[in-house]
Amino acid sequence: MSHQAPPKAANWTRLLPFLKWAPMVNGVSLRADAQAGLTNAIIVLPQGVAYALIAGLPPEYGLYAAIVPAIIAALFGSSWHLISGPTAAMSIVVFTSVSPLATPGTAEFIALALTLTLMKGVFQLVLASARLGVLVNFVSHSVVIGFTAGAAVVIAVSQLQNLLGLSLHTEGTFTDNGWQVLRHVEDANLYSLAVGLTTIVVCVLIKKLLPRWPNMLLGLTIASGLAFILDPKQEHIAMVGAIPASLPPFSMPDLSFSNISALSSGALAISLLGLVEASSISRAIATRSHQRLDDNQEFIGQGLSNVVGAFFSCYASSGSFTRTGVNFTSGARTPLAAIFASLFLLVILQLFSGLTAWLPIPAMAGLLLVVAWNLIDLHHIKLIMRAAKSETTVLIVTFAATLLVALEFAIYAGVILSLVFYLKRTSHPRIVTILPVPESKHPQFTNAEKKRLPYCPQLRIIRIEGSLFFGAVNHVQEYLQSVREPRVLIVGNGMNFVDMVGAEMLLQEAKRRRAEGGDLYLCNVKGGVLRIINRNNILKQLGRDHIFHNKGQAIHRIYDQLDPNVCQTCTAKIFQECHVAPPGASTMDTASPAVLNEDVVKVLENAPSTADIKVINQIPTKSV
Repeated sequence: MSHQAPPKAANWTRLLPFLKWAPMVNGVSLRADAQAGLTNAIIVLPQGVAYALIAGLPPEYGLYAAIVPAIIAALFGSSWHLISGPTAAMSIVVFTSVSPLATPGTAEFIALALTLTLMKGVFQLVLASARLGVLVNFVSHSVVIGFTAGAAVVIAVSQLQNLLGLSLHTEGTFTDNGWQVLRHVEDANLYSLAVGLTTIVVCVLIKKLLPRWPNMLLGLTIASGLAFILDPKQEHIAMVGAIPASLPPFSMPDLSFSNISALSSGALAISLLGLVEASSISRAIATRSHQRLDDNQEFIGQGLSNVVGAFFSCYASSGSFTRTGVNFTSGARTPLAAIFASLFLLVILQLFSGLTAWLPIPAMAGLLLVVAWNLIDLHHIKLIMRAAKSETTVLIVTFAATLLVALEFAIYAGVILSLVFYLKRTSHPRIVTILPVPESKHPQFTNAEKKRLPYCPQLRIIRIEGSLFFGAVNHVQEYLQSVREPRVLIVGNGMNFVDMVGAEMLLQEAKRRRAEGGDLYLCNVKGGVLRIINRNNILKQLGRDHIFHNKGQAIHRIYDQLDPNVCQTCTAKIFQECHVAPPGASTMDTASPAVLNEDVVKVLENAPSTADIKVINQIPTKSV
């Protein structure tokens, strides 16, 4: 038997995904991408410097991180508009992960930051190669919102000393930074405070009155002019200093075992956070651009951008919400816009690197306070707090942990708490008693508890709304044991999955009821569930004649097994059969339980179809 080989083009696009969008490039798209790229390069200039300062790195490292990773992510990612680079959340996690091991700004600190970046990229590539990108789905929206808000507060407090012109020796934590600033607030430099507040006011006003203008760049320009007027000799206001006009230099991360071990926890946390950032931003833009994304390819692009960036003096990068939004609204057509942005930034870095010597550090602090405020998503915080107590708890715990413990552990705390609430919900599936609607001419079932319908004294019909796995077995078993009716029919269309523990529990419950003169039946069972039940001889012990195609068939055949003496004293007349004949009166072959033959068992064991139970309806029946 011959196998047809896949087209060679498909293989090449897997290895070189930029070949997919290359045909979209034309004269019109090139002009649009170049314009969007220039706008992005202007925006990232102050951002990159500011984020590098947050990360405890020299300012040029923020610009390096906006050049190389953006190009790699554009070539090997999936989104047409996502732009990678330094972000506030990545910067604060880098600082908190590396600062306990080395002094910020030193060569050792830089080497460790690059090691963390390399480890982050490797973790992301491993997740992508194993197609485990689905793990980011366990980092709930509440975790991201809480962490981002907490990181914003940490950033704001860490920049207060720069805003006030103080030079304090702190541990770098939220509590110590805040305490030290409060202790020395009377020593504040009024020159620095004036420059910092001017930056904040200008940024806010321009964003409100002229939203299309580069508010951060204009804020820094005006604040720099004010600093020159107030302190022309630079005696009272600290400056950022000139950055080297060079290409991103080659670098070598420190790959010693001790450092890898010390950074592993932070690297895993930052890799998950980076994937969540990039995934959420690309999805948000894709809903507007109507692009179909390949999440796993996006994870490959993010991983490669960090791995390559680590060898070119770039610290941890991720998808930038601000730059991606500007890229889309500026009319970018293809990922070439991100490449143009990097090239334009490289040109600016070569020609105008000396301009950073005129940037006041208090102005950068004011800029970061604006960034921190924009990170706090008040709209979604309100929505989460209105939605559910569990999500609110996750949000508050993640926010508090971000302030009080290491940031990577704050992410873990939020994820673990989200999983706890998820497992709590799934381990208590909703169980509903259903009964036929009395006034309905055709078989129609409804929630008996809401309608307050009378129950049949011999048969309880329940629907389990959730998977029957080991975590939910105890809850379901307790419910079944509390049911007083001797016979129970379980409607299984709400059960997507049953594991062996759940199947064994059903068998135990069936044996218990049969010993007491009752029985257990199943109907509307999905094919995958039926195959699990069929394993290890469980289906045979449950009784192949106890599984039915639908509720009507099940009731019709179970009715003949009810006690006619009890039916004579019952006035509810719940089922249509109650109005026709007493139980046991029917001798027709179609009124007997269906029996699964051996051919059907083979189908259930081997067929991949999810509709195997439908075959029951086509099986010849026999009297029992």
